[in-house]
Amino acid sequence: MFIIRKLSLKLFRLKSVFLLIGTVMFVLSSATLIYLLEPATFKERWFNALYWVMTTIATVGYGDFYPTTVPGKTFAMFLFVFGIGLLSLVIGKIIDYFVQIHRKRGAGQLKYQGDNHIILINWSRKAKLAVEEILSTDEDIEIVIIDDSDKHPYDHNKVHFVSGDPTSVETLENAAVRHARAAIVFSDSRIDDSSLVDGKSLLIASSIERYAPEVHTTVEIVMEKHIQNFRHVKVNEFVLSHDAVSRLAVRAALHEGNIDIYTQLLSRKDGADLYEIPVNPAWATYGEAFQDLIRKGATLIADRSDMGINRRLNDPVPPDAKLYVITDKETIITLRREGEGRLQR
Repeated sequence: MFIIRKLSLKLFRLKSVFLLIGTVMFVLSSATLIYLLEPATFKERWFNALYWVMTTIATVGYGDFYPTTVPGKTFAMFLFVFGIGLLSLVIGKIIDYFVQIHRKRGAGQLKYQGDNHIILINWSRKAKLAVEEILSTDEDIEIVIIDDSDKHPYDHNKVHFVSGDPTSVETLENAAVRHARAAIVFSDSRIDDSSLVDGKSLLIASSIERYAPEVHTTVEIVMEKHIQNFRHVKVNEFVLSHDAVSRLAVRAALHEGNIDIYTQLLSRKDGADLYEIPVNPAWATYGEAFQDLIRKGATLIADRSDMGINRRLNDPVPPDAKLYVITDKETIITLRREGEGRLQR
């Protein structure tokens, strides 16, 4: 018993890769040995011997093959003791591996391996709403949250968590920021001083710009006077904290009943929304594009940030136009499929 106990302790200390290789070698050598001892039992086929070894150490034991000689039975008893124990150890290691993976995922210690994802930095209630909005917009898109906490803040199969300092290159690498579609930096609500909040956001934005300048970066800013500092690090978009809420409140007060319109445009969960539409080469002017889209249930409102195209309907649609429409989800899916069909032709 002492020898078995000592051997077991040594096996437990083995690295998983060595244990796996050792187990495979043990199974193959056991199949070869029992086949050499009793070739007739296994109908002159080594694979049948391998099959018997596997069913034996897995404690299945179908009984279609079994040793009939004393050497064969002796080896079978050896296999009962050591083979079953070895396989149990391997299964335990596999279970432990998955438990460790689950634990590391929850603690944000796993490196994200995908691409074309959206990164959200600094967890807060606003970040949670952003996650829900992204998932309601596109169920296939993946999200990576970066925060200095040690617990996954949003348990979802499409949401990955990286724990660490978002200004650190190692943390950004773990979030695969170079392969990201976009990064959104939320203000850290755990900091009381507004200047310090924007200072942290500025440091994060500059770190992303230095490490992955091609990534589209959006930053939430608490104080409007700090915008120029963010322009210096080439942030793509700015969102003033609470600015949208204030504007919506004013519009609700001045124009009763229109708050639902703004709410729909801010969320893709219900009603119509703003979407980018593929340009149809058949559209010579904005007017033609407008008339064609309106017949299909979409309203053309802008080319990039230019919302005055309805006053220039005779102007030609430029080759690099980026058109936006207001419509529902079903209509935009149909229009995009038509655009893909034109490209295929």
